[in-house]
Amino acid sequence: MPSLAETEIALAEPNAREYYELRQYHVWRGNMANRLDDYLKNAYVPAMRRLGAGPIGVFNVMIGDDSPTVYVLTPYKTAEAALTLTSRLSSDADYREAGKAFIDALPSDPPYVHLESALLRAFETIPMLEVPAAAAENKPRIFELRTYKSHSKMASRKKIEMFDKGEIGIFRRVGVNPVFFGETLIGKQTPNLTYLVTYSDMAARDKAFGTFIADPEWKTLSTMPEYSKIELVTTISSAFLRPASYSQI
Repeated sequence: MPSLAETEIALAEPNAREYYELRQYHVWRGNMANRLDDYLKNAYVPAMRRLGAGPIGVFNVMIGDDSPTVYVLTPYKTAEAALTLTSRLSSDADYREAGKAFIDALPSDPPYVHLESALLRAFETIPMLEVPAAAAENKPRIFELRTYKSHSKMASRKKIEMFDKGEIGIFRRVGVNPVFFGETLIGKQTPNLTYLVTYSDMAARDKAFGTFIADPEWKTLSTMPEYSKIELVTTISSAFLRPASYSQI
């Protein structure tokens, strides 16, 4: 029987765009939050490492709705790898033992208030997750998670095209540092796209975003008829996140 890591490798598609599962664990402060943290640190992240998957991002809401909420970002080489994760984890005895308190929690003492999950596919121009340099050295960093909702698939795809053809490049140039950009395939309030960017701190974020808004190339791009003749984005939601101490991103 192949190992978990061999199974993950077999599901990989070289040079293909990645898929991302983005989970939101809504919890209460205290024991529930602590138990989730223990599960992610000691059961989920190590199990994903044994699968050969990662890097795994674990983030807490710094500024945003529904705090405390814990975001977990898991990259996969294929959609099948994401969709078969539960069955593959169930065969990992070390995972089941390390996560027992969370996995076997009773209804009278639930593991979380509720869980939301979305499956996304990476954009063509940023096909793989980019780990910030600060993560390798465990330096201070913050993340901004933004979701752009559109009124139609056509409008959402046009906004994705706008990012692919110019906006992501401008981001990089002005100091808005991409981690991932993804189109939501399965999730709530679709069609939408979601992206995660990173900065050293809020001052760096404000400076970079201000530079972006004033950038001549951005102004030209945003007024091109194919991107300005209709409203491509109806609403934007944003949250600022801090990585957990064991986050790999």
